[in-house]
Amino acid sequence: MNVALLNVRVTIQKHTVTVDAVGNHTNGWEDYYTCRATVSGENTSSKGGEAAEAGTIADHGGADFTVRWCGKLNALTTEGFRVLFGGEAYNIIGLDHMSYKRKAVKLRCRKERR
Repeated sequence: MNVALLNVRVTIQKHTVTVDAVGNHTNGWEDYYTCRATVSGENTSSKGGEAAEAGTIADHGGADFTVRWCGKLNALTTEGFRVLFGGEAYNIIGLDHMSYKRKAVKLRCRKERR
């Protein structure tokens, strides 16, 4: 892996549920891991990543993030984690451990709707 291509910083966040003193449950996100990554395929879906829904234009752009392998990435799932990049949140829709050689992990992501 050419580390010179890891030119952007991404933050992987983990979904958390906190309970206050009264017993109310609150969903939230906490930073899990921050690293350098290579971004490819941002907004390359068939219509520029945008679609008309209910009279509004929604951006559903996707991106692939390739990061160096580390032990913390073994815990990643598509359900409880997301990626922050460029002020936007991306839901992880697929994980590729790249032949399990412990060199890199590719995260296939789609921009989160807000």
